[in-house]
Amino acid sequence: MPGDMFGEVANPTIKIGAKKWYTLPLSIIIHTVILGAVVIIPLMAVGAVPTPSGMAAFVAAPPPPPPPPPPPPPPVQQQVQAPTADVNPAAAPIEAPAEIKPEAIVIKNVGIEAGVIGGVTGGAAGGLLDAPPPPPPPPPPPVRVGGQIKAPVRVKNVNPVYPSIAQSARVQGVVIIEATIGPDGRVTDTKVLRSIPLLDQAAIDAVKQWTYTPTLLNGVPVPVIMTVTVNFTLK
Repeated sequence: MPGDMFGEVANPTIKIGAKKWYTLPLSIIIHTVILGAVVIIPLMAVGAVPTPSGMAAFVAAPPPPPPPPPPPPPPVQQQVQAPTADVNPAAAPIEAPAEIKPEAIVIKNVGIEAGVIGGVTGGAAGGLLDAPPPPPPPPPPPVRVGGQIKAPVRVKNVNPVYPSIAQSARVQGVVIIEATIGPDGRVTDTKVLRSIPLLDQAAIDAVKQWTYTPTLLNGVPVPVIMTVTVNFTLK
């Protein structure tokens, strides 16, 4: 057995190079031609392949052409105003006029409708020719006695009437009153400063009947304010 193995190596039954020399090149050429036919023939037949109708759904139609632009507006013609001459009516004429016309005299009515003859210019409609005089000015406010203002002198005295209820209750005392004396010397207003309830009204009634000499300020009689007392004494 080992001898047959080494004998096959020494004298092989299959010899390399027993085939013809042109076998390999011929096989390469045939394979190349077959491969080229497989690749080239489909490429040549592309034009004959029909285009499937389903492709039309994926291909968008070309957009319509844009509309032409509108024509430009006509140019606006600017109206040129003729310059007006500034004429002064009071200016002296350059040339003497051929005829001088007299100016018309216009009498303006400065009065108002429903006016009367002899009325006042600018007066109101329905006014009177003899308007009443304005009201007298209000009297000056009363001043308080003191300093240069001397107290007036009482020229008329009226004793108070003692209330019977105060006599029964044995009430007596002094009521102090602030009296306002007018320019004519009469008492116009009173205010109780020190009160005795049962005697206040009797004191006020008596003081309002008193009369004083007018008080003068710069030669003008003025109202004054002064304090007076009314004494009530039981007998």
